[in-house]
Amino acid sequence: MNQLRIDPLSGRWVTVATDRAPRQALFVPRQPTLDSLEGIPCPFCPGMEASAPPALEIYGASGTWLVRVLPNRYPAFEGDAPFVIENRGPVFTEAPASGIHEVLVLSPDHDVTMASLPDEQVSLVMLAIRDRVEEHENTPGLRYSQVIINHGRQAGASIAHPHGQLLGIPFVPRELADEQASFERFAGGCVVCAAAAAEQTFESRMIQATEHAVTFCPYWSGTPYEILVVPRDHGAHLHRASTEGIVGVGRAVRSALRAVNEGLGDVAYNVVFHSAPYSATGEYHWHVHILPCLTTRAGFELGTGVMINVVGPEKAAEDLRDALRRAEQDTAGSVIAAS
Repeated sequence: MNQLRIDPLSGRWVTVATDRAPRQALFVPRQPTLDSLEGIPCPFCPGMEASAPPALEIYGASGTWLVRVLPNRYPAFEGDAPFVIENRGPVFTEAPASGIHEVLVLSPDHDVTMASLPDEQVSLVMLAIRDRVEEHENTPGLRYSQVIINHGRQAGASIAHPHGQLLGIPFVPRELADEQASFERFAGGCVVCAAAAAEQTFESRMIQATEHAVTFCPYWSGTPYEILVVPRDHGAHLHRASTEGIVGVGRAVRSALRAVNEGLGDVAYNVVFHSAPYSATGEYHWHVHILPCLTTRAGFELGTGVMINVVGPEKAAEDLRDALRRAEQDTAGSVIAAS
């Protein structure tokens, strides 16, 4: 039977419409990015450094790089103009889109993904994220950092080379404000801690539990195979997490993406990191959303804001648990073969 379920983080209803499950046949593989289709030289590959803006940060041994942070050549947020709101008419309100927009190059290897990065590389990626968000916090006028990794054209990636984006902005976006309000409303302490504990008890939506993170398909999943990765250490701010903790969460994200790749194929996806605004002091728990791009929002979703999910999170978690088990067996087999 189809169900309505409340997303406690956003406060919005979602529809889990398993009666529409045959529509899963409409899931499509990831579309190639334009640079892959047109043979455009990749500005993020080794040897092409001169074609990209000078790096802000470089991680790796002397003379080489494993992770780079670059200014975005086409920034959505740029400059240090004060965030001054002006009213230009009865319904015309604006402010400067000042801020920081950076590119995080995950690896020098053009053909890897976040799912296939080795331990050292995942660690450097997560530490680079932490360092840059800390730098954003120390930049006057900024209030919040959004970290994202887009894979595939459907997810918004314009270049195939594995990369993410780091945006420091002068306001708190609605999605984060809604989550903050949800934490404040929840009477049982931390809503994310409570969700992670409940999912481990019920198990049906669990994907993986490690020393540092709990990974599951949330009860309120609004899209097929939606995943939530929750750090075990309760903390509001990603950039204030311990080195061990943030690296452990990064490895949990990688495992979840391996499960997606093994179970669904090379699909597009978004990885979205949610951390509290810099100065926030209320209840919050930073976390990571993984959103495979398997369907599109149609008129009902766009008109109402109510998502329709044709794959129940219970079925999605079962599929992803099995896929992760296969992926880990394949990885172990490859290590044995190479030794």
